[in-house]
Formats: sequence, structure tokens, C-alpha cells
Amino acid sequence: MDKKKEKLTILDLKKKKAEKERLAMVAVGEFLSAQWAEAAGIDIIGVGDSLGMTLYGHENTLSVTVDQMIQHCRAVRKGAPNTFCILAMPYGSYSTKSMAIKNASKMMKESGADAIKLQCGKDRVDIISAVSSAGIPVMSHVGLLPHLVHVYGGFKMQGKNAEDAVKIIEDAIAIEEAGAVGIEIEAIPAEVAREVDRAVSIFTFSIGGGSAGNCQLLNGYDLIGGFNTFKPKFAKRFGNVADVAENAFKEFVSEVKANTFPDTEHSYSMSPSELIKFNQYLEGKRKS
Repeated sequence: MDKKKEKLTILDLKKKKAEKERLAMVAVGEFLSAQWAEAAGIDIIGVGDSLGMTLYGHENTLSVTVDQMIQHCRAVRKGAPNTFCILAMPYGSYSTKSMAIKNASKMMKESGADAIKLQCGKDRVDIISAVSSAGIPVMSHVGLLPHLVHVYGGFKMQGKNAEDAVKIIEDAIAIEEAGAVGIEIEAIPAEVAREVDRAVSIFTFSIGGGSAGNCQLLNGYDLIGGFNTFKPKFAKRFGNVADVAENAFKEFVSEVKANTFPDTEHSYSMSPSELIKFNQYLEGKRKS
């Protein structure tokens, strides 16, 4: 029997950052993918509000609600009970300190998450500090912040010039000083991402930041090839689930229309003795 996987803790994350140990993280939002991830040895699962796009088909992440995030995290926790789980706070759920504490507390209490993550930099460190002071393990985000998609004019790489790169590093330092336990680094040049990681002692995980940080994140649906249309530059497809699934559906349609499915193998049958009784009953009904 396989040894039960031991779930990481926040103290483990900081220790592994100091020791430069590499960790693997995926973002998924439902039971089945979470089950696959834990079985594969994934270290961390992020339940991000990107699920608004991957599972609901929205154009961005902004319409996801607190209650939706909680329900998706609960499903992930059932699928991956022994994997550290970071739950994202959705857009508009941490606009003020009191709102942030209320929603973060609710999300931690009801979801089964091990930490929550929001998207604040040095201009809003009071939010991070308030949530941390309330005893809630909180992480934040630098680089591309999906909640600011309309400010950016789309999902665009950040930190292209030296001035913006320095601001990103300053954001990271301010986030750590505010009491955060981790930082997501998203869609910035690899050179800048490495400096962000060096600037802080807390756990960092990177998506679209090269190999910076001791933890690498990919959207689970991207890496398994769940979509055969759009693929972000930083995403690598390690599988081709979309084609496999589409072909399976095509074969199902074909066999149904040809009346070759379901066959005997995929149908239930009565025992011979009960079938005789059943046929006798039907024969009697026909004669009456």
C-alpha cells in the first residue's frame, strides 16, 4: 500500500524556499482534476478565480463570487485531501479592510483551504496587513494582476521596462512586510521574476515568470491540453486531453447512430429463470 501523502504546511513552504527546493503547483477547480493532481504527486493546488474562464467560459475572472470559490475549493479538497490548497479571493471581495477580513474568514472557514490569496501591492498593503493580523494566512500577487485586466487593456505581460520592473520588486517587498506568507509572480520577464524572488524570504510561486521562485504553477487545464484553441505563451501542454475527449464523443455518436452501442457487454440481463417467468407473464397479457 502506498504511503499516505503528507500535506505541506506554511512553515514547510518557507523552509523549502530557503533550501531552494522545487515544488510543483497546478490550478484546478473541481474534484476529478484535483484527484488526478494528488495522485500524480502535485505539491500544491491553487483554486484560482481563473476557473471563471476555464470552467464557466467567461472572458475574464471578474464575475466569480465568494460562494462559487468556496464550493469549488470544497470539491477540490475532497479530491485532494492531502495537498496544500491556496484559495483565491475573487474580484471585489477585499475592497476594504473590513470586507477583506469578513470574506477571507468565511472562505477559510467554509472551504477547507490552507491559505487565501488576493491581489494587492504596496498601494494596498493595509488590506494584506488587516487580513494577516486577523490570523488568516494570506498571500498576494505581483506582475500581471487579472483583477486589473481592464486597466491593462487585456492580459498583458508586465514589467517590460526598468521603472515598472523596480515597482514590481517594491510591491513584493511591501507584501512581505505587510505579513503575507507567499507571493504569486505572474507574466513578467524572467530576469525581473528572479529578482522578485531574491528580494523576499517568503514562499514564491511563478506562472509566466520563467523558472523564478521555488514553485512553478501552471493552469491544470492548460497542461493537460484541455483546450485545443488558445494556449498562453508560458503554458506547456504535457497531454492532449481535448483531442482524446473529442474523439471519444465522436465514437460514441457513431456507435449510437449505427446501433452498435450499447451491446450485450454493456447491458444488464435478467437471470434465465426470471426471464422465463417474465416472458410467461407477457404471453399471458397478450392472450388476455
